[in-house]
Amino acid sequence: MSAKGDKFDGVLLSIAQECEGGVQEMLDVIFSFLARKTDFYTGGDEGAAETLVLDKYKKHGKAAWDEVKKKKALNEEADRKRRERREKEERELAESSQIVEVTDEEAKKIEADEKAKKSSPPPTEKKSEEDEEEDEADRGKMKPNERNGANLEKYSWGQTLQEIELRVPLGGAYKSKDLIVSIEKKHLKVGVKGQPLIIDGDFPKEVKLEESTWVLEDKKSLMVNLEKVNKMEWWNKLVTTDPEINTKKVQPENSKLGDLDGETRGMVEKMMYDQRQKEMGKPTSDEQKKQDVLAQFMKQHPEMDFSNCKFN
Repeated sequence: MSAKGDKFDGVLLSIAQECEGGVQEMLDVIFSFLARKTDFYTGGDEGAAETLVLDKYKKHGKAAWDEVKKKKALNEEADRKRRERREKEERELAESSQIVEVTDEEAKKIEADEKAKKSSPPPTEKKSEEDEEEDEADRGKMKPNERNGANLEKYSWGQTLQEIELRVPLGGAYKSKDLIVSIEKKHLKVGVKGQPLIIDGDFPKEVKLEESTWVLEDKKSLMVNLEKVNKMEWWNKLVTTDPEINTKKVQPENSKLGDLDGETRGMVEKMMYDQRQKEMGKPTSDEQKKQDVLAQFMKQHPEMDFSNCKFN
């Protein structure tokens, strides 16, 4: 959708939320307005209005289906890569566990080594206070699913740094007009009319309304795409009432740096570089710049004595 159309999304979403009859009622409201307040039907030749409506319907309908197909293709590609990774790991495990014939002498040595291991107590590894604090803080948190989200009883969700993808099985065949889908900046409602809501909770962070969409797939499941406002962090839950996932175990490779804009990509790459440097006990990019400036200054002023100086 163009930026020109985006500015009306807030108004149209408000109308949609007021239309309890769903899309049918909303369209009835729009065409009733055109008939009562404009010359949409009578301002041109007979049939011109119908032709215009069909033209716009086909144009935006094609864009909507293209977007659905694109996201479906991306999901299938991600699933394919995950399958290939699992198959590779299984092959490597199978190869490493193959039986190898040994000589009698080697067998006796292996047996002696095993006895020695059993007779001596296993070494205990003392964790640092920082590791113990991290373990304690993460205790009880869910391990992320393959999409860096969580598989819950009534729905599942996944994420990249840019967006959240929610999948909700509906337990039957429905039409769009049968559903309740309300997306606000920090709140989400999902359900079937006449039934208890499946989701009714606050987001932990804000989403972009103009970039968030939903679609009914095969009449049996709902897919909701939520665009994050902050594209520099992982969500630890979809809504605040959900169990928390351990974001330290997400798989960043599922988020492609190439999909980010130039400024965001630079920030992410800097964060990743600084993290690697800290893990190796080396200076971060900012610390390295300070050291380079100091080294250049010392080089330009050899007459000065820096031996007793302390630098933070």
